[in-house]
Amino acid sequence: MRGALFNTMTLIVDAHADIAYNMLRYGRDYTRSTAETRQIEKGSATVLDNENALLGWADYQRGEVAIVFSTLYALPARWNKSEDKKQVYKNYDEAHKLYREQLMTYHRLTDSAPDKFRLIASRSDLEAILAHRSSSSPEGHPVGMVVLMEGADGIRDMGELEEWHQLGLRLIGPAWVGTRYSGGWKEPGPLTPDGRKLLSAMTDYNFTLDLSHMDEKASLEALDIYRGPIVATHGNCSALLPNSNSNRHFSDRVIEGMIERDGVIGVVPYNPYLKAGWSVGKNKREEVPLDVVANHIDHICQVAGNSLHAGIGSDFDGGFGLESVPPEIETVADLQKLSPLLQARGYSEADVANILGGNWITRLKKNLP
Repeated sequence: MRGALFNTMTLIVDAHADIAYNMLRYGRDYTRSTAETRQIEKGSATVLDNENALLGWADYQRGEVAIVFSTLYALPARWNKSEDKKQVYKNYDEAHKLYREQLMTYHRLTDSAPDKFRLIASRSDLEAILAHRSSSSPEGHPVGMVVLMEGADGIRDMGELEEWHQLGLRLIGPAWVGTRYSGGWKEPGPLTPDGRKLLSAMTDYNFTLDLSHMDEKASLEALDIYRGPIVATHGNCSALLPNSNSNRHFSDRVIEGMIERDGVIGVVPYNPYLKAGWSVGKNKREEVPLDVVANHIDHICQVAGNSLHAGIGSDFDGGFGLESVPPEIETVADLQKLSPLLQARGYSEADVANILGGNWITRLKKNLP
């Protein structure tokens, strides 16, 4: 696998970013650069609550980030530790309202700034984004947005799936913490009867199922019964975090099941998911170098025996920011720094292209309508 070093940047697909949530809760404008956002927010309550931003259009350009899985996410009231009640729901009707407003936020963003962001709801939309990337454009390239629902409490009944699909939703993760559909992070448990109904109904529209945040019991059952495409947009390997005591990470059993189903797993460059017990303010960022992210990517590849099932799902600006990522990362553009780390482990140029973006693009080409 070793060969000559390569210096060209690789196209990146980031399989998880809570963009609409940040726009609506904190007023962040992702047409700005990260530096502009940080300057505007300096000393603000936003930074205290969500840390310094890592995302911005200019940084997507510098980092050759072509596509972002853009989430619909809101916070269950029982988990809200802030006095800010924005993007917080108490019941399913409130969740539905918030998720729909976030989806409309993506439509307004892409309608008002199509030179910067465009929705991807079909293979033709995807091809248009990739074609633009292959052309010379001094003004930059639009970033494609694939809409992902994180936590399915916004789906009140199965009859709503048709409208969600028509509006551009393409991936659904049943859980964040536990939901009516599935055991989840910090609230373990299996799929519920409603969860099984949801998975059955999702197949009618070929929604991609996202196992992220689902408890292992629920994930293993979903791998057995869901007939549509399955991925895990953002999570790390529990085998490398033996003392985490968390159900947030993926066991080898789940990873093997994902590989059998031809899924992709997006690794998260978030320090508490890379070093058990790490917390901001307690330790220094330098304790978790970017090479630890490469460890998790490599573990997935070793389990698979190839580079076809690992990817990136940064989760940037998803409740954390600059203060909680490896020291080599200043913005999303620095995900490119994974390339030499993977090269040093013997990964070829084709392998690195797969991991940084190609694997996600392959699945999108296969699964989008």
